[in-house]
Amino acid sequence: MSLKKKPVNGMKDILPKEMEIRDYVTGVIKDTYRKFGFTPIETPCMESIENLTGKNGGENEKLIFKVLKRGEKLKLEEATKEEDVVDYGMRYDLTVPLSRYYANHENDLPNPFKALQIGSVWRADRPQRGRYRQFTQCDIDIIGEPTNLAEIELISATTTTLGKLGFKNFEIRINDRRILKAMADYAGFPEDDYDEVFIILDKMDKIGLDGVKEELVEMGIPEENVSKYVSLFDGLENNRDVKSGMAFLKDALGDALSDDVIDWMDEISISVNASKSADFELVFDPTLVRGMGYYTGTIFEIAIPEFGGSCGGGGRYDKMVGKFIGHDVPACGFSIGFERIILLLMESGFEIPEAPAKVAYLVEKKYPAEKLVDVMAKAKEARDNGQQVLVVRMNKNKKFQKEQLEKDGYKEFVEFFNK
Repeated sequence: MSLKKKPVNGMKDILPKEMEIRDYVTGVIKDTYRKFGFTPIETPCMESIENLTGKNGGENEKLIFKVLKRGEKLKLEEATKEEDVVDYGMRYDLTVPLSRYYANHENDLPNPFKALQIGSVWRADRPQRGRYRQFTQCDIDIIGEPTNLAEIELISATTTTLGKLGFKNFEIRINDRRILKAMADYAGFPEDDYDEVFIILDKMDKIGLDGVKEELVEMGIPEENVSKYVSLFDGLENNRDVKSGMAFLKDALGDALSDDVIDWMDEISISVNASKSADFELVFDPTLVRGMGYYTGTIFEIAIPEFGGSCGGGGRYDKMVGKFIGHDVPACGFSIGFERIILLLMESGFEIPEAPAKVAYLVEKKYPAEKLVDVMAKAKEARDNGQQVLVVRMNKNKKFQKEQLEKDGYKEFVEFFNK
């Protein structure tokens, strides 16, 4: 049987040009986040299957790559259900592993704890543009901060990073799960239906307001309740500013929306806009749901016009850590869509700023060893002066060799012949 040279479907090999950009972007992210006080950590790529299937991950729990038990523990002939053969799973995000990590090391960590984690995650998803089955996530989280200072810091750090990478005119869309519930309560929806209602609302960008209305009626909600609900979104269409959006909802919902939530959102908006260092707009999006079941409060998402979809997001998840240690711990996180950021940079022809000059030394194949010492000395001197020097043997087809090196960014060639 012949071996397969292509990667597994939904995963990809990364060529040198892209890898250089990925390394550069990772460096910018780490440097910027460290300046905001975030500390790098790392968690294993696998988690116990019960941690991953605890009804925290929403639809992602259907996409877990599950790992079979090994050796004597794997008894296929006796298995009657999945739990008999599966004990681990590949992590589908970095939030569940972080919650376990914090629970395991709580006594050794500062409070609040500001974590930075960059790593691969796996989802058995349908591959498409900017979406893979193995991809890199880049998360920052603040655990132990109960106030909206966590949201303000997370949004500020993330937007500063995007600005340093050259992104402009993007949006940070913000909402709150408490607002979603207040709007559903105002419309008279049964609380047991909230999750299904929010799943339908999350399709707004694909099916439009009429499509949302139609699906809500189809699920059995009386049309007068649906009309009351939909009217809120009509009224909010021209209230994308957080302050005006909150003012509209206060008038419309009355006591269904508490002043604490309104003040919470207004404070985030005022603080973020007063201190922002990138070209972006913070907008209120009442249709923003975020699919993860663990969100409890503020939620946000990055929208970059060039991509046409979400390029990252996050929110507050105050209940998750408590599932590991028995008492709730406030937590909030923001994840950059690393793969989509890289895709946009690659498609725009991004060049790494202030990259060292790349020089290729082409050495004739019959070049004598005693002279090669001088070539290596020259290469060392050039590297010491900040150049990136590649020393390679000269191919027979020198023109083709240079063309390939030029694709890798080599602009200068020095040839060494035995004369």
